[in-house]
Amino acid sequence: MKDHLRSLGWPVTWGLLLALLVIEAFPHWLGLAPNANVEIQVTPEPERVVSSSGPVSYSAAVRRAAPAVANIFTSKEVTPEEAAGQLNPTLRDYADNLPGSSRRQSSLGSAVILSSDGYLLTNNHVIADADEILVALQDGRETIARLIGTDPETDLAVLKIDLPNLPAVTISPAEDQRTGDVVMAIGNPFGLGQTVTMGIISATGRNQLGLNTYEDFIQTDAAINQGNSGGALIDAHGSLIGINTAIFSQSGGSQGIGFAIPAKLAAEVMQAIIANGRVIRGWLGVEVQPLSAEQAAAADLEFGQGIVVSGLYREGPAWQAGLLPGDIILSIDGQPAINGRSAMNQVARAKPGETVSMRVLRDGDTKSFRAEVGVRPSFRP
Repeated sequence: MKDHLRSLGWPVTWGLLLALLVIEAFPHWLGLAPNANVEIQVTPEPERVVSSSGPVSYSAAVRRAAPAVANIFTSKEVTPEEAAGQLNPTLRDYADNLPGSSRRQSSLGSAVILSSDGYLLTNNHVIADADEILVALQDGRETIARLIGTDPETDLAVLKIDLPNLPAVTISPAEDQRTGDVVMAIGNPFGLGQTVTMGIISATGRNQLGLNTYEDFIQTDAAINQGNSGGALIDAHGSLIGINTAIFSQSGGSQGIGFAIPAKLAAEVMQAIIANGRVIRGWLGVEVQPLSAEQAAAADLEFGQGIVVSGLYREGPAWQAGLLPGDIILSIDGQPAINGRSAMNQVARAKPGETVSMRVLRDGDTKSFRAEVGVRPSFRP
């Protein structure tokens, strides 16, 4: 019996091998899907990111920028009523029994030295209503700062200190920052002292957040906490790319969503405040709203191809030029009016007294208007 089975072994083995070859070559005979050669894309060698070529430390960038980042300590006098309103609910019930004299309230933040002459940039909300502003430098020196001016509409403020041999940060020459670029935030979180956190640029051009009138934020996941406001956002080379301003948080702590004002905008605001005491912006006196899909269809326009005039300031530049509510602004000085914020920023950059041209759609007809740019009033304290 064993001899009989042994004699069948080789034929069976060869039969199984032959069957496997047939199935491999003709899988459809058994209702199987044919073998597919999946093409995997491999990054060409020149485009590969070689980890050994990247920096293993950003200490050189930090050493370059950190001396120009200062800690800010502010104080102001508050009335007993204001102090009681800031107590927790348990203590507030006993506020009437507290001494009646006024108290001094302290807060903290950060600032960036942009000029060796002693001009610093910080956030307006860091120094708002402060009676005294103390600046503490990384090298241990401390001094009282003078407030040169503020711009609440961008939440920026300019300070001046008088000390010799001040370090100044350099601004990145790059016109546009890119999502994915490595960045570091330097500031004074929770009053701990100068601290550096690292992340990347998560997005650029963030707006419509309801934080400022003029918004063009860099979004980053570098940890930004209370006290970081007014500090520096730097690139991997130690150049300033933004002024840290706000965080998005439901708990009050950092959740990886922070916002910084681009350095170029911040520098322009600083120069304007130093020169004029405030920022002078162009203004047309017109309120606009987005073009809805229904309005676009009725006007035979593509969605987002214009902005609708929803209101006019009486005797304002747009009023005097002849615009009416319901007009659809298609372009300003040849630039398409894609949304209200971009149009407002374009007009704000124009100098008062200049003339801008507008192409407007009214009742199906395209009309042209010219308006003399006025000075934007201050709508915020």
